[in-house]
Formats: sequence, structure tokens, C-alpha cells
Amino acid sequence: MNDTPQNPPPNTPEEFMQLPDSENPHAAEFAVLEALKAEVETLRDQRLRALAEVENIRRRADKEKTDASQYAVTRFARDMVGIADNFARALAAVPAHVRAAADPALQAVLDGVEATDRQLIQTLERYGVKQVDTSDGKFDPNLHQAIAEVPGGGKPGGSIVDVMETGFMIGDRLLRPAMVTVAKKDAASVDTKI
Repeated sequence: MNDTPQNPPPNTPEEFMQLPDSENPHAAEFAVLEALKAEVETLRDQRLRALAEVENIRRRADKEKTDASQYAVTRFARDMVGIADNFARALAAVPAHVRAAADPALQAVLDGVEATDRQLIQTLERYGVKQVDTSDGKFDPNLHQAIAEVPGGGKPGGSIVDVMETGFMIGDRLLRPAMVTVAKKDAASVDTKI
């Protein structure tokens, strides 16, 4: 009898691969099998990446389509807000006391200008163009453009004193900043901060 211990036969592909070629008649087949498994994993990874890229392209295309439809009227809207400015200037040029004393024909013309101005603003709003809100009196450099510093007349420094030209937004983008004057900061408050 032979006293050398017998090794149990290999049960897994990894165990077969560890056998010397003389004892493993299937080594070439296992090598091909392992190469095919690696290729399958590579192809699976490439497929998942390609699917993710296609999904990203689809999302970008949907966003671009939405943006194009929402912001397609931008250039037209810029031209129309100029017309709205002219209506506002025309109405501001006639003070209330002059208007009250005007003859009925002039009052009818002014009423027509007001109605046209309201209709223009409503039409712009239907297409996503809205006026920049300045009612809170807080200056926001993202929405307002300061054209001058003036005495505040009791308003805190840096707050909006007067709106010279209305600003407009289209969707969530600034179409035109509001042109405003802002209150000067008190010299006393500047000195105390230093």
C-alpha cells in the first residue's frame, strides 16, 4: 500500500485551475470560461453605463424642450416691456388733478391708454412674464439695479426709495432688472459700524 496521503479531487473551478496542467485536463476550458465570465461582466457594465447615458440624454432633451417653450418669447417680451414702459410714462405724465379737470374726450383717451396698459401686462403674465416685486422696499441686486443714492426720507439706508423703471421676470429668469433709487446710509450709522 501507498503511505502518501491522497488529495481529495477538486470540486470548484478555482480548485481545478490550481491543479498543474498535467493533472487538469480541463484547464483550457476553465480558462475560457473565466475569460467569458469577465467579458460578460464588462459587457454588463457597459450596458448599464449606456442605459444611464441614454436616460441622461433624455432628461436633458426634456429640460431643453421645456426651457425652449418657456423662454421662446424672451426677445419678443423684451420688446413688449418697452411698450409697457411707454404706456406707464404716458399715464404718469398726466397728474391726477389735471386729469380730473380735463374734458371728457381727453379723459376717454387716458382711460383707453390705461385699459391698453392693463391688457398688455395681463397678456405678458399669461406668457410667464411678470413684474419684479418692489413692494417690500428691500433692495436685491439680483432683481434691482440701483441708478442713484438719494436721501431716504426716513427709510433705512440701502432700501428702495423709488422705482424709475419696472423690472420683469420670465419664468424664474430675470428679463430686465428694476431700475431703482436707493436710500443713502446715514453717516452716523456708518461711523458706528467701523
